[in-house]
Amino acid sequence: MAVSALTGFSLVSLLSFGYLSWDWVKPGHQADGPRASGDKPPPSPSQSVSSSPPHIIFILTDDQGYHDVGYHGSDIQTPTLDRLAAEGVKLENYYIQPICTPSRSQLLTGRYQIHTGLQHSIIRPRQPSCLPLDQVTLPQKLQEVGYSTHMVGKWHLGFYKKACLPTRRGFDTFLGSLTGNVDYYTYDNCDGPGVCGYDLHEGENVAWEQSGQYSTLLYAQRASQILASHSPHQPLFLYVAFQAVHTPLQSPREYLYRYRTMGNVARRKYAAMVTCMDEAVRNITWALKRYGYYDNSVIIFSTDNGGQTFSGGSNWPLRGRKGTYWEGGVRGIGFVHSPLLKRKRRTSRALVHITDWYPTLVTLAGGSVSEAEGLDGYNVWPAISEGQVSPRMEILHNIDPLYNHAKHGSLEGGFGIWNTAVQASIRVGEWKLLTGDPGYSDWIPPQTLANFPGSWWNLERLADGTRQSVWLFNISADPYEREDLAAQRPDVVRSLLARLVYYNRTAIPVRYPAENPRAHPDFNGGAWGPWVSEEEEEEEEEEEEEEAREGRGRGSRRGRKKCKIWVPFPS
Repeated sequence: MAVSALTGFSLVSLLSFGYLSWDWVKPGHQADGPRASGDKPPPSPSQSVSSSPPHIIFILTDDQGYHDVGYHGSDIQTPTLDRLAAEGVKLENYYIQPICTPSRSQLLTGRYQIHTGLQHSIIRPRQPSCLPLDQVTLPQKLQEVGYSTHMVGKWHLGFYKKACLPTRRGFDTFLGSLTGNVDYYTYDNCDGPGVCGYDLHEGENVAWEQSGQYSTLLYAQRASQILASHSPHQPLFLYVAFQAVHTPLQSPREYLYRYRTMGNVARRKYAAMVTCMDEAVRNITWALKRYGYYDNSVIIFSTDNGGQTFSGGSNWPLRGRKGTYWEGGVRGIGFVHSPLLKRKRRTSRALVHITDWYPTLVTLAGGSVSEAEGLDGYNVWPAISEGQVSPRMEILHNIDPLYNHAKHGSLEGGFGIWNTAVQASIRVGEWKLLTGDPGYSDWIPPQTLANFPGSWWNLERLADGTRQSVWLFNISADPYEREDLAAQRPDVVRSLLARLVYYNRTAIPVRYPAENPRAHPDFNGGAWGPWVSEEEEEEEEEEEEEEAREGRGRGSRRGRKKCKIWVPFPS
């Protein structure tokens, strides 16, 4: 393939060249603490809990861009995240998935999308689909070794029947939204014109009474309440999946005021939302100290996908945005903060993927995982805590056969072993391969000017990349994906295509069901929620058991009636 031509570098490219390395601007040193100025948390209880399994606090943010944290040189204030990361281990070779549902499914199962049938798009509100019920989730594994498990925030892993709900998938308690995009104050979500409903749930009930509270603050408050009511002597898993900073762009007025001089309105609102979320993390951290958890805790911070660049987010200097397989869509902000880390205050270049948290945290909690479970994740705690070499050598970003096929892709273009029209991406060692249509491919400078996008963005646009269906980059040497090496290194291309073939042979059918009209909130009292009755659930379970006994398994006739299924093509 010919190297993709660029029309040139923008002025911003030249001015910011000094920070286009992995040694980013040093973070600030503002300590976290309670919202009240000058107030300090009281000392932890005198009883030692260090001999117990660690408390695990996993914080996931939504659509936060790679550039949208202070220690990556952002114009957005994130003093809490900067300090926590500076005192812990920054993960600067950390990968997530390009959209919401896939990242969440891989976090909770330790498996690639191709092994759960969720390799295409997201789970939409009216689809009879959810995280496969035969998968043992991370909170379920932690419950097995004595953990109390709690979830606050965005689920987005399906809810068409009660068996799919968070409280049936391993969480003792749940406060949050089941769908992927709700109003931060009213908790309304519209899945098309006239298909609107309320989506805030307490356990398995609709939490009508919580309407009007800004979700970021509500979720931080609930996390603090859980910590206040729980005993630090029992191991705790707290999963806080903030809705922030996903659209709609809404923020309390006091945070907007801080960015009143920022010319771009979308960026101003987005920045306010990020800073509000940062303070919410500060309050959760303070509660950990206040109630005696901190000394025996592991705090993990992760984004779920790249930033949405035309909704205020920024992945600069990475290429692409949310929903793409360019680095801007799949390289995430991540760090671990814990008194239990053996080597703190450092940056880790160890290759880490979101699937790795499952075996890492189960092992850290005293549980065990076996090869028989078929996980795609690795235990990366020695790499994070001690600086050992990561056991991970490659990442399958995804194979999505239902995504629009590239017009210029072909089996011939893939050496006769892979159809390059199919959207797929894989990283092996320092090499990254993309095939098909990887998604929007430009570099988007920070959106600080009122007239963005403008001429300086256009300078970062590709002259012509539409006729390609294969790209190859040395990500270690070229993390910004500016030099396509596919034409120079056909040997590497062929080798990585062979890995795609290998993974494709292990893929299960895609599950992407047609929408069900019964899901309309009007049939559920005005709220989003399960629409399959418990009687229907029992019938479905009985039929699945019968099919399993007869050996028909996942490709059953019932599945074909309900779902749009794609079977992996022969390799």
